[in-house]
Formats: sequence, C-alpha cells, structure tokens
Amino acid sequence: QLQLVESGGGLVQPGGSLRLSCAASGFSFDYYAIGWFRQAPGKEREGVSCIRDSTSSSRTNYADSVKGRFTVSMDHAKNTVYLQMDSLKPEDTAVYYCAAEKYFHCSVIRTSDFTDWGQGTQVTVSS
Repeated sequence: QLQLVESGGGLVQPGGSLRLSCAASGFSFDYYAIGWFRQAPGKEREGVSCIRDSTSSSRTNYADSVKGRFTVSMDHAKNTVYLQMDSLKPEDTAVYYCAAEKYFHCSVIRTSDFTDWGQGTQVTVSS
C-alpha cells in the first residue's frame, strides 16, 4: 500500500532554513512524480514544487513564489524526497504536504493531478 509521511516542519525565524522530508513506501520512485504543496489558514492548497527522476527522464518544477529559495531532491536509496527551504518568509507559513502520482510529468503543479497524499507537516515562519 502506497504511503507518504512528511516530517521536518517547525518554527523558524524569517530568513532561516528548514528541510522537509517525504518518506515513501509501497512504490518505486522510478514511475512516480512527487509534488510538494502547502495550505495556509483560510487559503486553498497550492503547488510548491514537483520532481520526477527516473532512468529515462528527470524534471523539477517550482512555483514562482519559491523559485531560487526552495530546492527539491530525490534519494532513491532512501525512498525519500526532500524540500530544502531557504530564506524563509512569514508568507511561507503553512501546512506542507507531499503527494505522489504515477507517470506524471511535473510540467504543472496542481492538486487535482495528484492522487495519494501524506498527512502534512506544519511550517511556521515568525520572529
């Protein structure tokens, strides 16, 4: 059974960094894209990043709001995807989720394109 578990959230000051992890089980990264999403209070869930890395192709994509500050990576040996978040801003405060979709291209990052989701981890950026 496919399972995703996020970790690494917490409280950080503006300008600080956090690294989120998405540990996957029950499937192989070779056939799946992993997306990162976030949802702030009172707002819709939005796409943050997406990564696909197989023997035949690889791709990453980022929302404009996080380009240059966030970096997504995939460790096949650990079946874990990471989201390195630097230069964090108060507006990055949200619950962050990872999601998986088979054979997805990552050309866009939409919640409606992903089927399987983790439970989320809270990120709070505040002084």
